[in-house]
Amino acid sequence: MSTSADPLATLAALPGVTESVNAVRTAVDRVYGHRVMRRRSNEVTSEAALRGARGSAALAGADWALEEVRRRTDFGAEGEPRTVGAALRLTAEAGQLLSIWRQSPLRVLARLHLVAAGGVEGDEGIGRPRQSGEPVDEPLIGSDLPLPDADEVAGRLEGLAGLLLAGSEAPALVTAAVVHGELLALRPFVSRNGLVARAAERIVLVGSGLDPKSICPAEVGYAELGAAPYMAALEGYASGTPEGMAVWIAHCGRAVELGVRESTAVCEALQRGAA
Repeated sequence: MSTSADPLATLAALPGVTESVNAVRTAVDRVYGHRVMRRRSNEVTSEAALRGARGSAALAGADWALEEVRRRTDFGAEGEPRTVGAALRLTAEAGQLLSIWRQSPLRVLARLHLVAAGGVEGDEGIGRPRQSGEPVDEPLIGSDLPLPDADEVAGRLEGLAGLLLAGSEAPALVTAAVVHGELLALRPFVSRNGLVARAAERIVLVGSGLDPKSICPAEVGYAELGAAPYMAALEGYASGTPEGMAVWIAHCGRAVELGVRESTAVCEALQRGAA
């Protein structure tokens, strides 16, 4: 990343990024202008949360049908049920952490991992960055990307937090993509990093004002685009090259657009009385 005073703004100027930012802004404005949003926005928000959680869980290896996620109430079992439950808990928790995020992003990340892991503070490896020698369970990524050591993780997390607290003129999409990509590349926790990264991206998109009602679930888009393109774009981010960073930001933008399409369909169904 750039060493300029505002590295996020530097990323926003990369070729192709402006087009992604503009496409996302146009799509978001369109769904917020839907007539259903004037009187039933809470219903759209709830449905977007459910669909976003389903999408995030799918990328984490629990690709359940939406109606199965809607129907189930027991998510305590190991394996896929626990993954879906973690995604649902994170979606519910994210909206309550906006004010804390603005003051202490690292505190929020610790909380998100605690919620995702379903543990209590103080449990081994839960709610804190991993320590030297601790393994990471992140099946989607596996060994495809080099795993930074604990010291690098600590330093880069501090750098990310400083970047966020310093503020930037960069569009929300760029900031959200960097938060998402950095957390996936670092895998700072012993587990559930993907779920945490996507929840953190959601916090940025909502807190920035781009999607204040949280009705544009990018997680839906990532799941629809598929795991292989997601990983290919992430490799671009991890490369640190301008071209790779632009590819990752564009992928994140496309995911938001697909999330907008999903919520537009929800608005249309509500308007017809079908949902």
